[in-house]
Amino acid sequence: MKIAQKSIKFILIVVVAFFTSVNFAAISEKNQDNQSDGGRVNTKEEVEAYILHHIKDSHDFSLFSYTSDAGERKHVGFPLPIILWTSEGLVTFMSSNFHHNDDGHVIVEKNGLKFAKIHSKIYELNKGASEVTFDETHHAKNAHKVLDFSITKSVVGVLLIGFLLLLWFSSLARQYKTQKIPTGFARVLEPLVIYVRDEIARPNIGEKHYRRFTGYLLTVFFFIWTLNLSGLTPLGFNVTGQLAVTGCLAIFTLVIYSVSGTKGYWMHMIWMPGVPVLIRPVLAIIELAGALLIKPFSLLVRLFANISAGHIVVMSLIAIMFTLKESLGVVGATGLSLVLSFFITLIEVLVAFLQAYIFTMLSALFIGMAVEDHAEHH
Repeated sequence: MKIAQKSIKFILIVVVAFFTSVNFAAISEKNQDNQSDGGRVNTKEEVEAYILHHIKDSHDFSLFSYTSDAGERKHVGFPLPIILWTSEGLVTFMSSNFHHNDDGHVIVEKNGLKFAKIHSKIYELNKGASEVTFDETHHAKNAHKVLDFSITKSVVGVLLIGFLLLLWFSSLARQYKTQKIPTGFARVLEPLVIYVRDEIARPNIGEKHYRRFTGYLLTVFFFIWTLNLSGLTPLGFNVTGQLAVTGCLAIFTLVIYSVSGTKGYWMHMIWMPGVPVLIRPVLAIIELAGALLIKPFSLLVRLFANISAGHIVVMSLIAIMFTLKESLGVVGATGLSLVLSFFITLIEVLVAFLQAYIFTMLSALFIGMAVEDHAEHH
């Protein structure tokens, strides 16, 4: 049974690595539809541009591309809703109206207004303009940004993972009410819940207060971990590689330990005892900067940088099949690409757990420092 389970896990990892490679090869071909070769990514510069584009958020899902019998490039995926607050109020339409074009040449007319998508950002054209004009730095001269509340790929990932977590843990909670030992997938969740409670929350926050914050720590741990794993699938989620997402998570931790901080915590920070009076204001500035800026900044940057770097490394190794096909041949370049990307994908599975653990551990540590009874400690 154990051998069978290990074999299944191995096969799943191979499938993920293979389809990630296939996904890159397919959807990369739509990156520049105006090229004479059908939009295929072949050169090093095109690969670099595609990778940087891929790790950003997107207004639609692109699953794969193919060439029809007529020689036309076809893109398979599905659009997402575009929700904009413009100079005339709320405007909605589907992202398919942009026809997979990201160079600003496709103009969408809606409610008497004209819109263009330039570098993944949606702009509203000025009154009377029929096309986008650019300056020497390739910035739009006759268009301005709008408030974009669209359901992007990252938003879909957050909603999907949130729904799955709600479903899983609701089932686990119901089983605890009716039976002592969970069954099914809940048996996988139970040891992880106990691990977060006993190895992260309790030792870092303390016996007196850890129960108050265990729910938040469990949510953060499973939310980040599951999102990290979803980023390794062919769907191309890169939710935790978006600064907006990691920034929100860091702000949640900041608000929790700031609001829960004891009087002793703030007094030790603002007017530190045991040091000369003249030095206390300087230390207060340093401590406040550390608590309100440096700590949350370290949380958001660490998660963002590691996940984004992992995606870039994996896709760069996959891109070997394009950049080295002339020197190694198609078979040699493809084989080398698959082998290297497979082993890096194995490491990324570990990194997905490790980054969730580090974020949760540091959050528990910051909360524990804030709720600690400083008078009792002294």
